Amino acid sequence: MGSASAASRRGHVLIICQVYVPDPASVGQHMADAAEELVRRGYDVSVLTANRGYDDPAVEYPKREERCGVRVRRLPWCSFGKSSMIARLLGALSFVVQAAVRGIFTPRVDHLLVSTVPPMAPLAALAVSFVRRVRLTFWVMDLNPDQMVVLGKLAPDAPLVRMLDWMNRRILARADAVVVVDRFMAERVKRKRDVTRKLTILAPWPHQADPSNLPRLPNRFRNDHGLGEARVVMYSGNHGPSHPLDTLLRAIRRRGHADSLRYVFVGGGVGKRDVEALDSATVLSLPYQPFETLCDSLSAADVHVVTMGNSVVGVNHPCKVYGAMAVSRPILLIGPLRSHVGDLLRAHDIGWHVEHGDVDGLVEVLRQVGELPLETLRAMGQRAGEVIADSLDHRRMLGAFCDVVEGSPVPVNESREHQPA
Repeated sequence: MGSASAASRRGHVLIICQVYVPDPASVGQHMADAAEELVRRGYDVSVLTANRGYDDPAVEYPKREERCGVRVRRLPWCSFGKSSMIARLLGALSFVVQAAVRGIFTPRVDHLLVSTVPPMAPLAALAVSFVRRVRLTFWVMDLNPDQMVVLGKLAPDAPLVRMLDWMNRRILARADAVVVVDRFMAERVKRKRDVTRKLTILAPWPHQADPSNLPRLPNRFRNDHGLGEARVVMYSGNHGPSHPLDTLLRAIRRRGHADSLRYVFVGGGVGKRDVEALDSATVLSLPYQPFETLCDSLSAADVHVVTMGNSVVGVNHPCKVYGAMAVSRPILLIGPLRSHVGDLLRAHDIGWHVEHGDVDGLVEVLRQVGELPLETLRAMGQRAGEVIADSLDHRRMLGAFCDVVEGSPVPVNESREHQPA
């Protein structure tokens, strides 16, 4: 952390995001990485976030604390879980109102950073930036109302959709810098407003600071869960509608109880009940793992599954792929090849691709996973790790993001894209 005088010289960054560590949601982890890096650069950094778990509102966090030099202020009545659209909207509205009021009256704000969690968070940022007239960075980690529309949760002409579209156009116009996570999202954003001059395409970094070719054995996670030397296919992350698991679950049923593979599902979400309904000796379902043991769980896999709904390309981004690549494991993509993960697979030969509904094709891929020499899987994973080390490593991507927050210029008529070649 920089000295108090350095922080005073560089200014105060206020972050508005409903999720923050120790909550396991990926957006909170990435925001914490950025906040802590800004502290290291000499900024005074404070965060307005929710005091309860994003997925599990029964989890309560301290009202105030300092984490790695970042001052965290957690607001009440901002998370009622994801049981219904109404519950999510009430929590989001409460957060937006409280964050706007507190942001307006926070002393000496110089920079404002806002994410898309909750989708209405930009309203708070617009209010604060209008009153305080400070630099504003808009970090688009998913795109709503687009996501709710393509998933069939809202009609394209619903009042909430029109309101969120208006909000997006306003924040895109007001922001000094806009960061999106892939080229497909950039296309969608620019259809809402041409932000080419201030747009940066920057893939989220893996949470591990250093990519590691970790051995599959010995492994504490394998030992703790009785996986032994079995070939493990893992899905780690949100079991939500944007990441459908139906094709994988059908393939597991097709292969039956005598399957030599073990399937490990780590995380939470509405699709968790479908996983647990399999009731198979080959399937292990676990909650999100503590951040400090994430490397153990990710490196327990021989292959990592990434799923992406056909309709959510450009509105949602599967950050889980970077953690899997960072521990040098191959990727099995279930979803559209025309996607960011599809780009990675085609460019670097780091795994397999199967379309949704192609159960026969997936069964064949799983047969290969079970029968290929371990050295072949390791070589595939090694290439994945090299992509992280060469193009997408934690320090480089985090540094590039914080450069944008600080105000490094984007070339006129050109978006900066930090992606593998």
